[in-house]
Amino acid sequence: MKLHTFVTDTPNPHTRGRQIGERWSEQIRQTVSLYLDFFNQVDVAPEQVRSLGEASLGSLEAWCPGLAQEVAGIAEGAGLPFWQLAALNARTEILAVMPTPPEGECSTAVFAPRGAHAPRTIQTWDWHDTLVPNGLMLQLVGAGGLDVKLFTEFGMLGKIGVNSAGLGLHFNILHHASDNGSAGVPVHAVARRLLEEARSVDEAIALARSARVSASTVLTVFSRDDRSPRAASIELSPHATAVVLPGEDGWITHTNHFLAPELVPGERTLDVSTTYARLEHVNAARSSMTSASLASRAEAMCGGLGDAAPICFIPDLALPPTERWETLLTIGIDTEHFALEYAAATPQSLARSGHVRF
Repeated sequence: MKLHTFVTDTPNPHTRGRQIGERWSEQIRQTVSLYLDFFNQVDVAPEQVRSLGEASLGSLEAWCPGLAQEVAGIAEGAGLPFWQLAALNARTEILAVMPTPPEGECSTAVFAPRGAHAPRTIQTWDWHDTLVPNGLMLQLVGAGGLDVKLFTEFGMLGKIGVNSAGLGLHFNILHHASDNGSAGVPVHAVARRLLEEARSVDEAIALARSARVSASTVLTVFSRDDRSPRAASIELSPHATAVVLPGEDGWITHTNHFLAPELVPGERTLDVSTTYARLEHVNAARSSMTSASLASRAEAMCGGLGDAAPICFIPDLALPPTERWETLLTIGIDTEHFALEYAAATPQSLARSGHVRF
């Protein structure tokens, strides 16, 4: 994945969308094309893709009109039909109707004990290698006046990021028996609104609870401010939204299965998934992952196994694209200095070859 950077200072969401669409039209068009083909490969009919995309953006318009306006602006700027950008932003909602949930993706660790030190975090972002040849690091001015820095796929509203109030957010997909085709608010848009508006973990939880979703995801949020709660994993599902708090040691970790007792019975992740092994691996490494240095945390996250650790995905080119996974990004969030630190690589490669600070 090749990473690009863009900074916009307009507070107008439609204008911002047009800026992004015009500047990055080639990458956005490519991303849309790749996803539409992918949906077809996993047997989601084109007419269902369009209807779910349009209906999900309708849900977004009711919940957060400004973000829906930004999607419209991106479509106009890139010269694409609105429904295609709607479907792209609702990709998790569309994939939620697949008969069998996908494997993967993403391992998150946040160390946020009470005290003067800001949280120390790290996440791997694992996804299909063929879907994301390019990624975007975006800085913008949110609806509430906060500055936001985030990583996202081209044409999509958001994913992983931090705001100038000192709130950070990591993002992992989940699968629940209640996931359905009712076209709720896109979960990527939920992440984006939290980054634009929330100044505390409590505010992030309240905002997340206000969204009706049709697909499951966990948003792990944390604050530079020493207040309670300082961190939380907000597990979203159509059945309910639940909150998982850190342990007494300040650690909160997450992969791709539910941890909240009220949502575990509806777990839809396949038993053969790596999510359980990855969480066990990350938890075993926690005591060595408290360094202020992202490189040190990344190396500790892999441990002695290096790239062979279960948290690292190396694509098997013998498999079809729909069954291949790659660790496309390793990222840490500095809430104290409003910065993202990252490499388009596994944690082991980041530790060995360095990272970029944005």
